[in-house]
Amino acid sequence: MSRRSVATATITPVDDWFDNIETVLCDLDGVIWLAHQPIAGSAEAIANLRAANRRVLFVTNNSASTLDDHERALAAVGIPSRGDVLGSASAAALLVEPGQRVLVAAGPGVVEALERRGAQTVANTGAAIDGHVDAVVVGMHRDFDYGRLAVAASAARACGRLIGTNSDSTFPTPTGLLPGGGSILAAVASASGIDPVIAGKPFAPMAALVESTLGAGRDGLDPGRIVMVGDRPETDGRFAARLCCRFALVRTGVTAPGDVVDAAQRVDLDVDDLAAVARRLVTAGASEQ
Repeated sequence: MSRRSVATATITPVDDWFDNIETVLCDLDGVIWLAHQPIAGSAEAIANLRAANRRVLFVTNNSASTLDDHERALAAVGIPSRGDVLGSASAAALLVEPGQRVLVAAGPGVVEALERRGAQTVANTGAAIDGHVDAVVVGMHRDFDYGRLAVAASAARACGRLIGTNSDSTFPTPTGLLPGGGSILAAVASASGIDPVIAGKPFAPMAALVESTLGAGRDGLDPGRIVMVGDRPETDGRFAARLCCRFALVRTGVTAPGDVVDAAQRVDLDVDDLAAVARRLVTAGASEQ
């Protein structure tokens, strides 16, 4: 049995939808890189898409890094991205109000996003906190331990608000899958008894962030001109469904070659990697000229 084995996925027959794509929403982990080690052909793929007048936005559930960190890491693998990264930390910040006091059980990216929002952040060091908080935000952080779990759970119970940057239980690395921010969130939710509101893909706050970035325009957002590229059908595929746009699955991350995808998940294009996605879109664009 493969690592994930269910019924065979239904692949939408290839038609002329490639010709209509103007915007590519691209995941990072498992699509561009694995733990910041670039996947072969990914930088060239982005360059080719942009040269063919496709706009590329990087839509990531990685909330640990700041936006500058994301942009520097992308630049290091040959991909300029100034202003083109949308992270789950920014989506989570939309769920709190300016002036609110928020306990942060997450990385620097969440602190940055909340402070840009105008919230007051309280670091979760594992020590008791002074005063109340209005919400607890949980994301990926590598110093998570029992003491931090206890503080986050207690604060969430007291305020009744638990926000997760994402629900991804794992993330891909060159050596295999490691626990993700969703695993930490699950621990805090279980210990506190509070159901979390989740900000990142495939949930509504991240969709709102994408929609506001692209701009609705007079006639509203046209999902027929957007494709989401990702390696995780239950996250990226469901996010595409929420946006009512196309989904291209690549097999360079969580979903490996040979893994079988849930038949209920719509997949419009199932290819090896981002380079293959770019070839289809660039070829479609060239055929129009």
